Amino acid sequence: MKIRAFDNPDMYVKLGIRLQSTFENYKVDYKNPTKTDKEIWDAYLRRMRFEIGVGFSKHVSFTMDVRNDKANYQDKGEKTFNVGDAYLKIKKPFGTSLVNFKFYRGKIDVSRTETVKSAWVVHHDRPYVADEAAQFISHNRRATNAQIYGDWQKKIHYELAFGDAVHAAKFHDAEGKSLSKKGGKIIDQDFFYGGKLILSPIPGWEEKKRTETYFGEGKHIQVGIGYWRVPRIRYEYSYEVNDNEKKGINTIDRTLINYEFSAHYKGAFIQAEYFDFDGVVRDFSAENQEVGKSKGWYITGEYVIPQLYHIAPFARYEEWDRWDGENKEDYKLKSTVFGLNWYLRGNTTKVGIAYQEDDYGGETGDKKVKRIKFTSQWFF
Repeated sequence: MKIRAFDNPDMYVKLGIRLQSTFENYKVDYKNPTKTDKEIWDAYLRRMRFEIGVGFSKHVSFTMDVRNDKANYQDKGEKTFNVGDAYLKIKKPFGTSLVNFKFYRGKIDVSRTETVKSAWVVHHDRPYVADEAAQFISHNRRATNAQIYGDWQKKIHYELAFGDAVHAAKFHDAEGKSLSKKGGKIIDQDFFYGGKLILSPIPGWEEKKRTETYFGEGKHIQVGIGYWRVPRIRYEYSYEVNDNEKKGINTIDRTLINYEFSAHYKGAFIQAEYFDFDGVVRDFSAENQEVGKSKGWYITGEYVIPQLYHIAPFARYEEWDRWDGENKEDYKLKSTVFGLNWYLRGNTTKVGIAYQEDDYGGETGDKKVKRIKFTSQWFF
């Protein structure tokens, strides 16, 4: 809903809500026979958000949201509200689309699927490897930052940014555990910096906005590459020697390279991304902090059938080596998702059903997780 000032059409207040729910059966099958398998029937609000936008003039606007994601998820309770996006946008200050600015809590483009608005993704839960990319350089890919971005006739798009880097509670080792959970803390760190370049190489196939849902209309092809870096992260870690807790200090740097491809033609959509992480700690609780690489990718697709009330079968496959070194099979994650979406009113009202199976290696859970999900979305 947008309310404009009667004496200045460039001034407005825009209000919105985003509500995504999941009802699911969640089964865990441990590969170790001494562990007890579990099954959970769970209902939760995957995303619950109140959004507000304010236009100050033709060129300046502010957007923010207050959110409570995964309320009632398993045994996590009601949780609390926090601020998500909160950014000031200065659009075309020099009269050209080549130069625009964003300040404060705006997403940096570490991944296409992480940059697309969650109301416009094919499935509520994004790939695990993309979720890690969202934490690897900057907390939730939107820690306070400054961006300059622009495009040329929708054929070339660029983004450059720098700002606040990682958060200890989302600073993960190859086992998937955070530094804070293993008793450590970040002492100090540098700003992150980096950028993204996106090309639409075929005339007439340019993408008008970043989305994964096209409802059987139009066409586009796009490729992109991103480079992001944190030059220095100095942290304290905790380890045990003969049952005695010890502390150590280590310094690392981090680099993320992201490659993306996406295309759609009418009802058919395909998207793939590859991630190269450098600066991954194998185990935060080890006396000697071994640092290496991690690599992963996913591919997803959907086919919308307008003649069948916009019913859309979809699928996704993902592989991620959380540790790309010795015994890397123990750090591998494979995930498969397939299901059916029904776009009753585009992304405004959407329901779906999906089956997801995740296979974790010996050092990352040593289990299989199977989920049947019934999803819904209300987005106004």
